[in-house]
Amino acid sequence: MKKTPTPTTTLPSSSSAPNAPASTAASDLPIIRIVSEEEEMHVKMELEMEDETHDMLVKWGKEVASDEDYINIAISNGIKHLISSDK
Repeated sequence: MKKTPTPTTTLPSSSSAPNAPASTAASDLPIIRIVSEEEEMHVKMELEMEDETHDMLVKWGKEVASDEDYINIAISNGIKHLISSDK
């Protein structure tokens, strides 16, 4: 499936982030601008496996994960935290 970047506008930065995780002070966060976004099709699976298999897959994932992967995970978790704290 071909990915087509969608230009977005820059969001204004706030001097404080009221729903930032407690371990990170809002003043410590740099400005992050969204310069484009892409929609991707994916399937979420619930898996069962032996502990040794899980450990092996985690090891492989850590070997190939990029900095961008970690950034995406952090932003996704931050958004989930913000949404759940607003309920």
